[in-house]
Amino acid sequence: MRFAPFVLVAALLLAAAVRDGVDRWVAHTELPDLLVDTSVQVVDRDGNLLRAYTVDDGLWRMGSGLDAVDSGYIDMLVAYEDQRFWSHAGVDPWAVLRALGQAVWNGEVVSGGSTLTMQVARLLEDSGTGAWQGKLRQVRVALALERTLSKEEILTLYLAHAPFGGNLEGIRAATLAWFGKEPRRLTPAQAALLVALPQSPNGRRPDRHPKAATEARERVLQRAVVAGVLTEEAVSAALVTPVPNQRRAFPSLAPHMADRVVAERPEAIVHQVTLSRDLQISLEQLAVKALSGLEDRVSVAMVVADHHSGEVLASVGSAGFSGGDHRQGFVDMTQAKRSPGSTLKPLVYGLSFDQGLAHPETLITDAPVRFGAYAPQNFDGRFRGELRVREALAQSLNLPVVLLTDEIGPANLMAAMRKAGAAPEVPGGVAGLAVALGGVGLSLEELVQLYAVIPQGGMAQDLRWRSGEETSLKQRVMSRSAAWHLGDILSGIAPPKGASRNGLAYKTGTSYGYRDTWAIGFDGQHVAGVWIGRPDGTPVPGAFGAEVAAPVLFEVFQRIAPDLTPLGPPPPETLIVSTGQLPEPLRKFRGRNALFEKPEDALTVAFPPDGATLEGNNSEVILKVKNGALPFTVLANGAPVVQQSRMREMMVPLVGNGSATVTVIDAKGASDRVTFWVD
Repeated sequence: MRFAPFVLVAALLLAAAVRDGVDRWVAHTELPDLLVDTSVQVVDRDGNLLRAYTVDDGLWRMGSGLDAVDSGYIDMLVAYEDQRFWSHAGVDPWAVLRALGQAVWNGEVVSGGSTLTMQVARLLEDSGTGAWQGKLRQVRVALALERTLSKEEILTLYLAHAPFGGNLEGIRAATLAWFGKEPRRLTPAQAALLVALPQSPNGRRPDRHPKAATEARERVLQRAVVAGVLTEEAVSAALVTPVPNQRRAFPSLAPHMADRVVAERPEAIVHQVTLSRDLQISLEQLAVKALSGLEDRVSVAMVVADHHSGEVLASVGSAGFSGGDHRQGFVDMTQAKRSPGSTLKPLVYGLSFDQGLAHPETLITDAPVRFGAYAPQNFDGRFRGELRVREALAQSLNLPVVLLTDEIGPANLMAAMRKAGAAPEVPGGVAGLAVALGGVGLSLEELVQLYAVIPQGGMAQDLRWRSGEETSLKQRVMSRSAAWHLGDILSGIAPPKGASRNGLAYKTGTSYGYRDTWAIGFDGQHVAGVWIGRPDGTPVPGAFGAEVAAPVLFEVFQRIAPDLTPLGPPPPETLIVSTGQLPEPLRKFRGRNALFEKPEDALTVAFPPDGATLEGNNSEVILKVKNGALPFTVLANGAPVVQQSRMREMMVPLVGNGSATVTVIDAKGASDRVTFWVD
């Protein structure tokens, strides 16, 4: 007994030495890298996952904070794996003693003594579990982790690295793959399966080994009842729920846009864009529907934006992101430069209004015209004669818009496009009058941005697709009144067959050779565009924007909102009058060659227009004469067919089909003639 104090002191010193040694051992632990690669994610404006990418080793590794995971799962995980997780220092002595006792009693290992912290250590180092050296290393790293991190941080590491079968790591990857949902809210059956999977992730994969998965889940549920985490009733309901029989694909929405934003900032892990997940899903489905019945090389693209904020709400680059089909779905057709056809005509008219060249009620002549070697034609080869500017735009006539472009100047038209934020490309680098009819390269996204100018009162702003960014472009392209007039005209265009007349302001276009079909439109809140064609630029015979793209555009707006947002009222300075009330210079458009034109009261053949093609009765044609002194003499192909007529509207006999030249001579010897074709 007299040596007892010495033994006690020696024991204490030994214990202290062991403690200090363990402290030094733990303190000098070289921890594994806690910052490992996680999947790059693109999320929508509300944080919903649009697309994710695997890490370099092909794993879906998607971390998730505790606040984004169902608390019932956390409780079940701790109850099953490590009941004293919140209180131990990384190693649970009682669990170790229990495991040893069970091994001795049963003659084999029945349960392990690993804590969640030790499992995190193993996952971080990808070390084994059997060899004692590996276990010792896990103990050391676990003790060091507990000194370095909080319990919440350790649990977060587990949620990011736990394996859940195949190439799935982390709770978020697991819930998306097995249940198609985020981990925020899980059923007891789902939570129990996720607790059981990491113990044998491939042996318990529910799609390959449903029996093993079901049995492992049952053990977790029973343990949860004992721990007081679940009630018997909840477990009974969970037990009859089948485990998932297949793994779900990860979301791959807006793939072209996702690739674009990731390429812009490759260092970022999470990219939040302005897209709306629900609208994106709806329009991707519409894209597939839109191509139904079209030949297999045709593709489609769509862009929807809020023209107040400039935020892109949906972007569909093709009907399917694939390189293995004839549609070349890997090509982002929202970015491809293509001929816009007639979709630039509203810009020409808006600039004309601002330069005092025309007003919507101004009369303009749709008749054959030649600019040197350039002789534009209307799409149908016909001419309408004199009509109002608003009618010329609504009917998408070519001759009036070329006349106005000649006055404005192609360079000024190009400058206006650049003001709107576009980067037009012209073959040969020199813009000519053909620019007004589509002789320029623009992308769908640029056209949508250009059309956003109109409902925004003539102001341009950049479209943006990354959340948190502010638009940099703010400049005026046209006046408020000119923009309002355009919206008023475009909203009066008849809708495509089968669509309701809801007042959507829109314009269609078809590029030369039927290579591209377009429809761009807007209401008081949104602007949208549709392109349909072949990515390789080859023709789609017989495809017109009004027949192919316009119906899709109207359905796009139905999917944006049930009702259109009304356009704004006219600004106070807007001149809303009839043709007769306009100032004299605006009543009729006269180009720079007006001094060489015939006076207004000159004898004129008003119908048929010069260069027109007429169908129907080929034995006679109606002739309308304006001005001139009665009576009239009419010659057809040089032969007199009508003499001393006092009628300004008469039937002129013709012989057969083909070209016909009709000349009218009045009582004073004045004359006018037209040449036309009779089918």
